[in-house]
Amino acid sequence: MPKVVNLALQGGGSHGAFTWGVLDRLLEDERLSFEGISATSAGAVNAVVLADGLAAGGRDGARDALRVYWQKVSALSARGVFKPSLVDKGSSDFGLEHSLGFWFLKMTYLTSPYQMNPFNHNPLKDLLAEAINFERVRGQTALKLFLCATDVQTAKVKIFPGKELRVEHVLASTCLPLLMQSVEVDGEYYWDGSYAGNPAIYPLVYDCDSRDILIVHITPSERPGVPTTSPAIMNRMQEISFNTSLIREMRMIASYNKLIEQGRMSGGKLMLVHVIEAEEFIRAFSWTSRLNANWDFLQHLHSMGRARADQWLEANFDRLGIESTVDLDTKYF
Repeated sequence: MPKVVNLALQGGGSHGAFTWGVLDRLLEDERLSFEGISATSAGAVNAVVLADGLAAGGRDGARDALRVYWQKVSALSARGVFKPSLVDKGSSDFGLEHSLGFWFLKMTYLTSPYQMNPFNHNPLKDLLAEAINFERVRGQTALKLFLCATDVQTAKVKIFPGKELRVEHVLASTCLPLLMQSVEVDGEYYWDGSYAGNPAIYPLVYDCDSRDILIVHITPSERPGVPTTSPAIMNRMQEISFNTSLIREMRMIASYNKLIEQGRMSGGKLMLVHVIEAEEFIRAFSWTSRLNANWDFLQHLHSMGRARADQWLEANFDRLGIESTVDLDTKYF
């Protein structure tokens, strides 16, 4: 019997191609199966594409669907302002500082998407509608999906369950407020889920049977040194805000587990936490690289994700269902 795990997929723009690589490797290993996926932003897109591919063609179908989706992302980007210049392509940090998109990013701090894009054109909407069969996603039963968005007016995390998913739910989870107008869903307005849950863990605790939660962590929580330039400061502010909710939930799970282990909570479910990390890779990249969807860069991220997943499986597979493979006190306290 395969070991059943839940997945928690962070957002991170094009850095989500690292998660694609992780999923590609995990899908190869038939000793594993997935029960639930909680995901945000790029992680949410990966989750929905995975579910659609599984429903259409099993594990191979899911792997094919993920590759086709990221190819489409790269093709779309090549026609936009975030296409890297020749100088950018020669840079080891994969930034976009010499592209037209870099100047567009600077403008976002002076004017909002409501002024720069008054007709709310969003190419991602058409891409998602083309790449994903949402009716099939809503009807599939192989995975429990939980997509995270942030309610603009209440600051609360909103969880969209798989049986309800439409294009606008994924757009809500991926909505960066300086680049896109807020997304309306059923009369409420949402921004990127990373602000309130990157991703939210509690649906995997309360709505899934498996005790194992595997987090694919791509937004750096640690970054040595103090930023002193405006872009570096804003980037670090975003990294901190995108990790705060996850750190808080991990601390709660650690405390919850201790109560169970000490016999002070009867009937509780001891949660087993695992992490596949990209932090040290991402820290070496430019802050603009998360908008770089050049195919060479996406393939590089994919390869790193596959390699890191392979290393994690080799070191930790036998511990699944038995114990956590990350020290929650050390990592999150």
